[in-house]
Amino acid sequence: MSKLWSGRFSEDTDAFVEEFTQSVSFDRELAYEDIEQDIAHVKTLFKAGVISEEEKEKLIKGLLDLKKDIEEGKVEWKSRLEDVHMNLEALLTERLGDVGGKLHTGRSRNDQITTDERLYLKKQLRGILSLLKQLRITLLDLAQKHIDVLLPSYTHLQRAQPIRLAHYFLAFREMFLKDSERFADAYRRIDELTLGSGAVAGVDFPLDRFFTASELGFNRVSRNSMYATADRDFIAEFLFCCACTGMHLSRLSEDLILWASEEFGYIELPDKLCTGSSIMPQKKNPDVLELIRGKTGRLYGNLIALMTTVKALPMSYNRDLQEDKEPLFDSVRTLKGSLSGMIKVLKGLRPKSEVMERNAGNFVLITDVANFLVDKGVPFRRAHEIAGRIVAYLIDRSRRLEDMSLEEFKMFSEDFDESVLELLNPQVVADRRKTFGGTSKERLLEAIEAAKLEEGV
Repeated sequence: MSKLWSGRFSEDTDAFVEEFTQSVSFDRELAYEDIEQDIAHVKTLFKAGVISEEEKEKLIKGLLDLKKDIEEGKVEWKSRLEDVHMNLEALLTERLGDVGGKLHTGRSRNDQITTDERLYLKKQLRGILSLLKQLRITLLDLAQKHIDVLLPSYTHLQRAQPIRLAHYFLAFREMFLKDSERFADAYRRIDELTLGSGAVAGVDFPLDRFFTASELGFNRVSRNSMYATADRDFIAEFLFCCACTGMHLSRLSEDLILWASEEFGYIELPDKLCTGSSIMPQKKNPDVLELIRGKTGRLYGNLIALMTTVKALPMSYNRDLQEDKEPLFDSVRTLKGSLSGMIKVLKGLRPKSEVMERNAGNFVLITDVANFLVDKGVPFRRAHEIAGRIVAYLIDRSRRLEDMSLEEFKMFSEDFDESVLELLNPQVVADRRKTFGGTSKERLLEAIEAAKLEEGV
């Protein structure tokens, strides 16, 4: 089959150009979306009186047969035909004759590809949102199961204040909930039909674009043909959402990697999700978590690659936009794999509560000792200084805060009384955080119930 545009040229395309410019090696991933779009376009052409009913039926049957052949691996993709669109059209014309050549009437590959990409993204977003919900429910289950486990929170990677482990898991659930909201919001802008925009200026056949949108399940129709063919911000927005979710996955991975180390010893990871060393027999490496952390860099890179490609393009379509697909496909695969991996890790990890709870004591409790003095009327800055001197006193003696007697507390301030000793219990201290969003058991039980309602579980 001759190239669609061969009539204007006097020479055959150089073999290098054919290989360098082809995209079918990767955009054939859009084959099902392309056929779905083709069938809707055929119905629109018939409605407009451009093709007969017999031609419509023949084209639709030919396209469905093509789809079946793709599913069975019987289609040979040819790089000389450039892309998925021309490969499918060539196969259809080869089977049906001239009627196959009518498929491209009233359409350009410029509006065709953005329609394919939007159809593809809508399907992939539904899968990603489902994985994010599974991840949130897994975190919610962990929060409910381990609500009575105490551990230190960290700022600057230094022990800060005692929290309940449930509070930690719900913090990440909150992050992934915001990620889901971003993807859902992006879905609204992706859900827009661009087919019928032609190459740049619209189409001179009486195509009912609203009918086509209904056939393809789009909620809106694009309002400007130049925008429709030049725009890639819907992909950039999707890639940003992927990168942001990857950032959250990476932060969770980093914590769990640290927590699984002997230095922390907070969790035990399942053997089946770790690997060993080829030389050091004692090693148990958290490779899944390390790869999730590492793959976040690819999610960032794909976003920057597309933004850099598009930033200086004149209106409207330019061939540079062919470079939007590989970052898109890679981010979809990378994110879905990372989400699946994190769900498996979380379902298999085992907290070591005794280690966590020991580290939730000692100087992690000292802020509440200072606040005890504030409750007695001591100005906070003065209370802070007294608490700091208590820390120095205990460090010099290699002792823990829990070892302090009331007599020793009174050495630093006569405002201390026996009730200060109650604050040497991490559980008591954590449960003093009763503000909305705090780590007290009372607030966390409320948060868990609210989350269960949100998730429908």
